[in-house]
Amino acid sequence: MENLKKQLKMRARIKLLIMLCLTMGLQQAFAQDDLKEEIKELSKTKWELMADKNVDKLAELFDDKSKFVHMSGTWKKNRELEIIETGSIWYKNAEVHDVAVEMFGDDTAIVWNRITLTAHVRGDDVENEFTVTEFYKKDGKDWKLLDLTFSKVRDTHEIEH
Repeated sequence: MENLKKQLKMRARIKLLIMLCLTMGLQQAFAQDDLKEEIKELSKTKWELMADKNVDKLAELFDDKSKFVHMSGTWKKNRELEIIETGSIWYKNAEVHDVAVEMFGDDTAIVWNRITLTAHVRGDDVENEFTVTEFYKKDGKDWKLLDLTFSKVRDTHEIEH
């Protein structure tokens, strides 16, 4: 009888432990989903800030060591802000067709946007299909963009989720 009581107590403890683990796992999954939505919104806001040439807000978002990879070259934060401010590239509209976000812990995110970008470059409006890769890192309470890379793709290109 004593063994049976011990076994029942042990089973109850195991069930409780399993329930706690499941609850914690669900909480972690919901937290990851919330972070992914936060990053998607941040990426969307970035496109709007670029279209509006809002270099003050972009300067806050871009990490001081950030890099920007374009079809014509790779440069750092200050050059990207100068390009946006002077309008030598005006990101008039980024029509986002698909977004995928992967979280690495709760402080690092990679975003893939498949976009049609309408931009004003060297006096002409141009339209290109890109998959844009963005790396974000949490810095205190704020997210910082570390890298933004444009990859020219066909309009049939798909991002695997």
